[in-house]
Amino acid sequence: MKILAIETSCDETAIAILECVGDETCAEFNTLGNTLLSQIEIHREYGGVFPALAKREHAKNLVPILESALEEAELLHEDAQAIPEDMRANISAILAREPGLTEAFFAFVSECEVPAIDAIAVTAGPGLEPALWVGINFAKALALLWQKPLVAVNHMEGHILSALASGKGDTLTVQGITLPVLALLISGGHTELILMKEWLEYELVGATRDDAVGEAFDKVARMLSLPYPGGPEISRLAEALRAEQVGRDKARLPDLGLAETRPELRLPRPMIHEDSCDFSFAGLKTAVLYLLKNRPELNEEEKKLLAHEFENAVADVLWKKTAQAIEKTGAQTLVIGGGVSANTHIRRIFTENIKQEFPDITLRIPSAALTTDNAIMIALAGFYRARREGIPTDIVANGNLSLSHK
Repeated sequence: MKILAIETSCDETAIAILECVGDETCAEFNTLGNTLLSQIEIHREYGGVFPALAKREHAKNLVPILESALEEAELLHEDAQAIPEDMRANISAILAREPGLTEAFFAFVSECEVPAIDAIAVTAGPGLEPALWVGINFAKALALLWQKPLVAVNHMEGHILSALASGKGDTLTVQGITLPVLALLISGGHTELILMKEWLEYELVGATRDDAVGEAFDKVARMLSLPYPGGPEISRLAEALRAEQVGRDKARLPDLGLAETRPELRLPRPMIHEDSCDFSFAGLKTAVLYLLKNRPELNEEEKKLLAHEFENAVADVLWKKTAQAIEKTGAQTLVIGGGVSANTHIRRIFTENIKQEFPDITLRIPSAALTTDNAIMIALAGFYRARREGIPTDIVANGNLSLSHK
């Protein structure tokens, strides 16, 4: 099955084409074409994603990256196509909310053959609804014109399945997965623990009660006058400090002696001792705010210390809550997905702690390229959903779409 997947949930516009074979016990995915355009530089001046601007950029980028992905997959064949007036009118109505996209759409599809794909998968949520609608309407227009089945995909399911996949180069496999699977999903909008007892059936085990962890990273980075996105900047400072410690006093590396030498920079670990798998990061963010009010001028070394302490606090909480969830659920496989899973220290902590505390559990963390929003993960989820579900009567954007309820 060849699936064309479209992702526009936030500030990455992505289209991928995958050849998918197999079933839930063993599946192989070969990436034929993959194009992604990030809007980070555009949103940097706002200190975060500006939804109206993200929507505009998606509408501008979709046709060019579709052409690029089809060309890479060797599925782009030029040939003039006559589009009936009633079809043109229907597609124009679908794309009416996306200024400029209609003209670009018709200019492209009128000059190429229908590609040899079997289905179109598109992110329906969660995410920014204005951004989601651009991808959904574009997918609907393609599905109508090319007469292909359309599959709605939950963005978070894509993160789980891409974390379960392994491989090198353009080929990924999902096989040998031992259930139950526990997924820690950490991003700018999500911090949750999801249990998959049966394939593609989910139960919410724990979630943040306030800020998502990625949101906390960005807000603390802003307090430290670091550029957007904040997570990589905090990680950069923290890793620089760790590198400086190598060869000095390795025994004190975990906290650099902050508890004894710089107690004013010590941060809390919210809810870490509570018998709950829920998270809270608002208090940690507030602790940084009050600390900076008392010390408005931090030198570069102090910024490194604070970034290191904040990152340690986050990793401590994430691990403790995940370990509690493992004990409560009897999970046999742990996956970490979402943009924050690219964090070097979090990956290191989980890798080391799983070996020490749960040696019989398999840990799966996606490659760095699959931690950010991408269309490959949407294709993976689209493949499994296409095998199970019929063609939907309609797809709507749902910014708060969830995998399950507690």
